[in-house]
Amino acid sequence: MSNPIRFEAFEGEALFLDPRKDFQPTKEGFHTRVDPLTGRTGHFSHFGAIKAQRLDLNYYRRPEVKGFCPFCPEVREKVTPKFPEQVIAEGRAQRNEALLIPNLFPYDVYSGVTIMTDEHVVPVEGLSETRLTDAFALGIEFLKRAAAFDDAPPYPLITWNYMPPSGGGLVHPHQQCFATAYPGNQYMDELRASQRFYDAHHRNYWSDLVEEEERIGKRYIGRLGGSHWLASFVSLGILGEIMCVFPDLFSIHDFEETHVHELVSGLLRIFAYYRASDIYSFNGALFFGPSGQTWFSTHFRIIPRTFLNTRDFAPDPNFFQMLLSEPVSVVMPEGLCYDAKQYFL
Repeated sequence: MSNPIRFEAFEGEALFLDPRKDFQPTKEGFHTRVDPLTGRTGHFSHFGAIKAQRLDLNYYRRPEVKGFCPFCPEVREKVTPKFPEQVIAEGRAQRNEALLIPNLFPYDVYSGVTIMTDEHVVPVEGLSETRLTDAFALGIEFLKRAAAFDDAPPYPLITWNYMPPSGGGLVHPHQQCFATAYPGNQYMDELRASQRFYDAHHRNYWSDLVEEEERIGKRYIGRLGGSHWLASFVSLGILGEIMCVFPDLFSIHDFEETHVHELVSGLLRIFAYYRASDIYSFNGALFFGPSGQTWFSTHFRIIPRTFLNTRDFAPDPNFFQMLLSEPVSVVMPEGLCYDAKQYFL
Protein backbone atom coordinates (compact mmCIF):
# COMPACT_ATOMS: atom_id res chain seq x y z
CA MET A 1 0.00 0.00 0.00
CA SER A 2 1.33 3.45 -0.91
CA ASN A 3 2.11 5.93 1.83
CA PRO A 4 -0.93 8.26 2.27
CA ILE A 5 1.12 11.22 3.59
CA ARG A 6 1.22 14.20 1.22
CA PHE A 7 3.53 17.21 1.42
CA GLU A 8 1.82 20.27 -0.07
CA ALA A 9 3.69 23.51 -0.77
CA PHE A 10 2.76 26.68 -2.63
CA GLU A 11 5.22 29.22 -4.00
CA GLY A 12 4.65 32.77 -5.14
CA GLU A 13 6.45 35.98 -6.03
CA ALA A 14 5.90 39.67 -5.28
CA LEU A 15 7.06 42.38 -7.69
CA PHE A 16 8.44 45.72 -6.46
CA LEU A 17 10.94 48.39 -7.42
CA ASP A 18 14.02 47.67 -5.32
CA PRO A 19 15.98 50.66 -3.92
CA ARG A 20 18.97 48.34 -3.46
CA LYS A 21 19.06 47.94 -7.25
CA ASP A 22 18.40 51.54 -8.32
CA PHE A 23 14.64 50.86 -8.21
CA GLN A 24 14.78 48.21 -10.86
CA PRO A 25 11.84 45.75 -10.99
CA THR A 26 12.60 42.90 -8.64
CA LYS A 27 10.78 39.71 -7.76
CA GLU A 28 10.99 38.23 -4.28
CA GLY A 29 9.69 34.76 -3.51
CA PHE A 30 7.62 33.47 -0.63
CA HIS A 31 6.55 30.00 0.32
CA THR A 32 3.60 28.43 2.15
CA ARG A 33 3.32 24.83 3.31
CA VAL A 34 0.55 22.66 4.71
CA ASP A 35 1.28 20.42 7.67
CA PRO A 36 0.59 16.87 6.44
CA LEU A 37 -0.99 15.86 9.76
CA THR A 38 -3.04 18.81 11.02
CA GLY A 39 -3.63 20.74 7.79
CA ARG A 40 -2.40 23.94 9.44
CA THR A 41 -0.26 26.20 7.27
CA GLY A 42 3.13 27.82 7.80
CA HIS A 43 4.84 30.70 5.99
CA PHE A 44 8.46 30.87 4.82
CA SER A 45 9.88 34.28 3.93
CA HIS A 46 12.49 36.94 4.89
CA PHE A 47 15.17 34.57 3.63
CA GLY A 48 18.59 35.74 4.75
CA ALA A 49 17.19 38.81 6.51
CA ILE A 50 17.02 37.33 10.02
CA LYS A 51 19.88 35.55 11.72
CA ALA A 52 20.54 34.32 15.25
CA GLN A 53 21.94 37.06 17.50
CA ARG A 54 24.97 36.33 19.66
CA LEU A 55 24.23 36.61 23.39
CA ASP A 56 26.73 37.87 25.94
CA LEU A 57 26.21 35.24 28.62
CA ASN A 58 28.54 37.04 31.01
CA TYR A 59 25.90 39.74 31.23
CA TYR A 60 23.61 37.30 33.05
CA ARG A 61 26.36 36.47 35.52
CA ARG A 62 26.60 40.02 36.83
CA PRO A 63 25.21 40.26 40.40
CA GLU A 64 23.04 43.26 39.54
CA VAL A 65 21.50 41.35 36.62
CA LYS A 66 21.27 37.95 38.28
CA GLY A 67 19.50 39.25 41.38
CA PHE A 68 17.84 36.60 43.53
CA CYS A 69 17.63 33.11 42.02
CA PRO A 70 15.68 30.48 43.97
CA PHE A 71 17.30 27.69 41.94
CA CYS A 72 20.87 28.35 43.08
CA PRO A 73 22.21 25.80 45.61
CA GLU A 74 22.91 28.25 48.42
CA VAL A 75 19.23 29.15 48.85
CA ARG A 76 17.04 26.53 47.20
CA GLU A 77 16.78 24.25 50.24
CA LYS A 78 15.03 27.07 52.11
CA VAL A 79 13.02 28.79 49.38
CA THR A 80 11.79 26.03 47.04
CA PRO A 81 8.68 23.98 47.84
CA LYS A 82 8.38 20.28 48.58
CA PHE A 83 5.95 17.67 47.30
CA PRO A 84 3.45 16.07 49.67
CA GLU A 85 4.70 12.80 51.11
CA GLN A 86 2.26 10.73 49.04
CA VAL A 87 3.77 12.14 45.82
CA ILE A 88 7.47 12.08 46.77
CA ALA A 89 8.27 10.81 50.25
CA GLU A 90 11.45 12.90 50.55
CA GLY A 91 9.67 16.07 49.36
CA ARG A 92 12.06 16.51 46.44
CA ALA A 93 13.83 14.10 44.10
CA GLN A 94 17.50 14.41 43.17
CA ARG A 95 19.86 12.81 40.67
CA ASN A 96 23.37 14.28 40.76
CA GLU A 97 22.91 18.01 40.07
CA ALA A 98 19.31 17.68 38.90
CA LEU A 99 16.66 18.46 41.52
CA LEU A 100 12.92 17.99 41.03
CA ILE A 101 10.64 20.31 43.00
CA PRO A 102 6.97 21.34 42.78
CA ASN A 103 6.14 24.30 40.58
CA LEU A 104 5.19 27.29 42.77
CA PHE A 105 2.94 28.33 39.88
CA PRO A 106 1.51 24.94 38.85
CA TYR A 107 0.08 24.17 35.43
CA ASP A 108 -2.08 21.32 36.78
CA VAL A 109 -2.51 18.95 39.75
CA TYR A 110 0.89 17.28 39.23
CA SER A 111 3.30 19.98 38.13
CA GLY A 112 7.03 19.84 38.71
CA VAL A 113 10.16 21.81 37.86
CA THR A 114 13.51 20.16 37.34
CA ILE A 115 16.44 22.38 38.26
CA MET A 116 19.03 20.98 35.86
CA THR A 117 22.31 22.33 37.22
CA ASP A 118 23.95 23.87 40.26
CA GLU A 119 25.52 26.51 38.02
CA HIS A 120 23.33 29.56 37.32
CA VAL A 121 24.45 30.37 33.76
CA VAL A 122 25.16 27.34 31.59
CA PRO A 123 25.97 27.81 27.89
CA VAL A 124 24.81 25.24 25.36
CA GLU A 125 28.16 23.47 25.47
CA GLY A 126 27.66 23.05 29.24
CA LEU A 127 24.55 20.94 28.69
CA SER A 128 26.46 17.71 29.07
CA GLU A 129 25.24 14.16 28.56
CA THR A 130 25.04 13.62 32.32
CA ARG A 131 23.14 16.83 33.00
CA LEU A 132 20.63 16.19 30.22
CA THR A 133 20.14 12.53 31.12
CA ASP A 134 19.59 13.29 34.80
CA ALA A 135 17.08 16.05 34.12
CA PHE A 136 14.98 14.08 31.63
CA ALA A 137 15.12 10.92 33.75
CA LEU A 138 13.85 12.78 36.83
CA GLY A 139 10.99 14.33 34.88
CA ILE A 140 9.96 11.03 33.32
CA GLU A 141 10.10 9.25 36.67
CA PHE A 142 7.88 11.97 38.16
CA LEU A 143 5.36 11.72 35.32
CA LYS A 144 5.21 7.93 35.66
CA ARG A 145 4.63 8.33 39.39
CA ALA A 146 1.89 10.89 38.77
CA ALA A 147 0.20 8.62 36.22
CA ALA A 148 -0.39 6.02 38.95
CA PHE A 149 -2.73 8.30 40.92
CA ASP A 150 -6.48 8.02 40.38
CA ASP A 151 -6.80 11.74 39.67
CA ALA A 152 -3.92 11.84 37.19
CA PRO A 153 -4.66 13.97 34.09
CA PRO A 154 -4.15 12.05 30.82
CA TYR A 155 -1.51 14.06 28.96
CA PRO A 156 2.10 14.21 30.26
CA LEU A 157 4.59 16.78 28.97
CA ILE A 158 8.15 17.91 29.55
CA THR A 159 8.79 21.46 28.36
CA TRP A 160 11.90 23.61 28.31
CA ASN A 161 12.61 27.34 27.94
CA TYR A 162 16.36 27.86 27.67
CA MET A 163 17.99 31.29 27.92
CA PRO A 164 16.50 34.60 26.86
CA PRO A 165 14.56 35.13 24.65
CA SER A 166 12.86 31.74 25.09
CA GLY A 167 10.29 33.13 27.52
CA GLY A 168 11.71 31.48 30.61
CA GLY A 169 11.34 33.34 33.88
CA LEU A 170 14.84 32.40 35.06
CA VAL A 171 18.18 31.99 33.28
CA HIS A 172 19.11 29.10 35.59
CA PRO A 173 18.54 25.93 33.47
CA HIS A 174 15.28 24.19 34.31
CA GLN A 175 12.51 22.14 32.73
CA GLN A 176 8.80 21.84 33.47
CA CYS A 177 7.19 18.41 33.75
CA PHE A 178 3.47 18.15 34.27
CA ALA A 179 0.42 16.05 33.50
CA THR A 180 -2.65 17.92 32.33
CA ALA A 181 -6.07 17.59 30.75
CA TYR A 182 -5.32 20.72 28.70
CA PRO A 183 -1.95 20.19 26.96
CA GLY A 184 -2.32 23.00 24.43
CA ASN A 185 -3.77 23.36 20.96
CA GLN A 186 -0.72 21.99 19.13
CA TYR A 187 -0.83 18.79 21.15
CA MET A 188 -4.60 18.35 20.84
CA ASP A 189 -4.63 19.11 17.11
CA GLU A 190 -1.94 16.48 16.59
CA LEU A 191 -3.68 13.95 18.84
CA ARG A 192 -7.04 14.27 17.08
CA ALA A 193 -5.49 14.30 13.61
CA SER A 194 -3.38 11.24 14.46
CA GLN A 195 -6.51 9.34 15.44
CA ARG A 196 -8.33 10.45 12.28
CA PHE A 197 -5.37 9.27 10.19
CA TYR A 198 -5.38 5.92 12.01
CA ASP A 199 -9.13 5.49 11.58
CA ALA A 200 -8.93 6.36 7.88
CA HIS A 201 -5.85 4.33 6.92
CA HIS A 202 -5.43 1.79 9.77
CA ARG A 203 -1.83 3.01 10.06
CA ASN A 204 0.20 5.07 12.46
CA TYR A 205 0.88 8.54 11.04
CA TRP A 206 4.22 8.93 12.82
CA SER A 207 5.58 5.65 11.47
CA ASP A 208 4.45 6.64 7.99
CA LEU A 209 6.01 10.09 8.41
CA VAL A 210 9.38 8.63 9.34
CA GLU A 211 9.21 6.12 6.49
CA GLU A 212 8.27 8.73 3.90
CA GLU A 213 10.80 11.32 5.07
CA GLU A 214 13.56 8.73 5.03
CA ARG A 215 12.55 7.69 1.51
CA ILE A 216 12.51 11.29 0.25
CA GLY A 217 15.74 12.11 2.07
CA LYS A 218 15.39 15.92 1.95
CA ARG A 219 14.43 16.45 5.60
CA TYR A 220 15.52 13.19 7.26
CA ILE A 221 18.50 13.99 9.48
CA GLY A 222 19.29 10.59 10.96
CA ARG A 223 18.42 7.71 13.25
CA LEU A 224 19.70 6.96 16.74
CA GLY A 225 18.36 3.66 18.02
CA GLY A 226 14.58 3.88 17.93
CA SER A 227 14.56 7.67 17.47
CA HIS A 228 14.30 9.43 14.12
CA TRP A 229 15.41 13.04 13.66
CA LEU A 230 13.76 15.26 11.06
CA ALA A 231 13.59 18.87 9.95
CA SER A 232 9.86 19.58 10.23
CA PHE A 233 8.08 20.18 6.91
CA VAL A 234 6.29 23.13 8.55
CA SER A 235 8.55 24.85 11.07
CA LEU A 236 7.07 26.18 14.30
CA GLY A 237 10.19 28.31 14.90
CA ILE A 238 11.41 31.32 12.97
CA LEU A 239 14.87 29.72 12.62
CA GLY A 240 13.46 26.29 11.81
CA GLU A 241 12.43 23.26 13.82
CA ILE A 242 13.91 19.83 14.41
CA MET A 243 11.74 16.96 15.55
CA CYS A 244 12.65 13.62 17.10
CA VAL A 245 10.06 10.86 16.65
CA PHE A 246 9.85 7.60 18.59
CA PRO A 247 7.28 5.88 16.32
CA ASP A 248 6.95 2.75 18.47
CA LEU A 249 6.45 4.51 21.83
CA PHE A 250 2.97 5.72 22.68
CA SER A 251 2.85 6.69 26.35
CA ILE A 252 5.03 7.69 29.28
CA HIS A 253 5.07 4.03 30.39
CA ASP A 254 6.90 3.02 27.19
CA PHE A 255 9.71 5.52 27.71
CA GLU A 256 12.70 3.89 29.39
CA GLU A 257 16.27 4.89 30.23
CA THR A 258 17.53 3.71 26.84
CA HIS A 259 15.13 6.14 25.14
CA VAL A 260 16.36 8.96 27.36
CA HIS A 261 19.89 8.21 26.13
CA GLU A 262 18.74 8.24 22.50
CA LEU A 263 17.04 11.60 23.00
CA VAL A 264 20.07 13.05 24.77
CA SER A 265 22.46 11.68 22.14
CA GLY A 266 20.52 13.50 19.43
CA LEU A 267 20.29 16.69 21.45
CA LEU A 268 24.05 16.77 21.93
CA ARG A 269 24.40 16.71 18.15
CA ILE A 270 21.77 19.43 17.74
CA PHE A 271 23.55 21.57 20.32
CA ALA A 272 26.83 21.18 18.43
CA TYR A 273 25.02 22.49 15.36
CA TYR A 274 23.54 25.33 17.46
CA ARG A 275 26.97 26.35 18.73
CA ALA A 276 28.30 26.51 15.17
CA SER A 277 25.26 28.59 14.16
CA ASP A 278 25.43 31.10 17.06
CA ILE A 279 22.14 29.82 18.48
CA TYR A 280 22.01 30.47 22.21
CA SER A 281 18.35 29.98 23.10
CA PHE A 282 15.57 27.53 22.35
CA ASN A 283 12.22 26.05 23.31
CA GLY A 284 11.78 22.29 23.55
CA ALA A 285 8.84 20.02 24.32
CA LEU A 286 8.53 16.25 24.75
CA PHE A 287 5.01 15.01 23.98
CA PHE A 288 3.81 11.72 25.43
CA GLY A 289 0.51 10.27 24.24
CA PRO A 290 -2.26 9.12 26.57
CA SER A 291 -2.24 5.51 27.72
CA GLY A 292 -4.15 2.85 25.82
CA GLN A 293 -3.72 4.07 22.23
CA THR A 294 -1.39 3.28 19.30
CA TRP A 295 -1.85 6.26 16.98
CA PHE A 296 -0.07 9.12 18.76
CA SER A 297 3.65 8.47 19.04
CA THR A 298 6.05 10.12 21.48
CA HIS A 299 7.97 12.97 19.90
CA PHE A 300 10.19 15.90 20.81
CA ARG A 301 10.23 19.32 19.13
CA ILE A 302 12.97 21.94 19.45
CA ILE A 303 13.05 25.43 17.95
CA PRO A 304 15.79 28.08 18.21
CA ARG A 305 14.82 31.41 19.71
CA THR A 306 16.48 34.75 19.11
CA PHE A 307 16.08 38.47 19.40
CA LEU A 308 15.61 40.03 15.98
CA ASN A 309 18.33 42.44 17.06
CA THR A 310 20.19 43.22 20.27
CA ARG A 311 19.67 46.97 19.95
CA ASP A 312 15.93 46.96 20.59
CA PHE A 313 15.79 43.35 21.85
CA ALA A 314 12.84 42.80 19.54
CA PRO A 315 11.39 39.31 20.12
CA ASP A 316 11.05 36.87 17.24
CA PRO A 317 7.24 36.27 17.45
CA ASN A 318 5.02 38.84 15.75
CA PHE A 319 1.40 39.20 14.59
CA PHE A 320 1.68 36.03 12.50
CA GLN A 321 2.31 33.79 15.50
CA MET A 322 0.49 35.78 18.17
CA LEU A 323 -2.71 36.82 16.34
CA LEU A 324 -2.94 34.60 13.26
CA SER A 325 -1.59 31.44 14.95
CA GLU A 326 0.59 31.02 11.87
CA PRO A 327 4.24 29.97 12.21
CA VAL A 328 6.79 31.85 10.13
CA SER A 329 10.27 30.61 9.31
CA VAL A 330 13.22 32.21 7.53
CA VAL A 331 14.94 28.84 7.17
CA MET A 332 13.88 26.21 4.66
CA PRO A 333 13.65 22.74 6.27
CA GLU A 334 15.71 21.14 3.53
CA GLY A 335 18.61 23.53 4.18
CA LEU A 336 18.29 23.00 7.92
CA CYS A 337 18.43 19.24 7.39
CA TYR A 338 21.57 19.55 5.27
CA ASP A 339 23.33 21.66 7.91
CA ALA A 340 22.27 19.60 10.93
CA LYS A 341 22.86 16.26 9.25
CA GLN A 342 26.61 16.84 9.28
CA TYR A 343 26.51 16.37 13.08
CA PHE A 344 24.76 12.98 12.82
CA LEU A 345 27.26 11.37 10.47
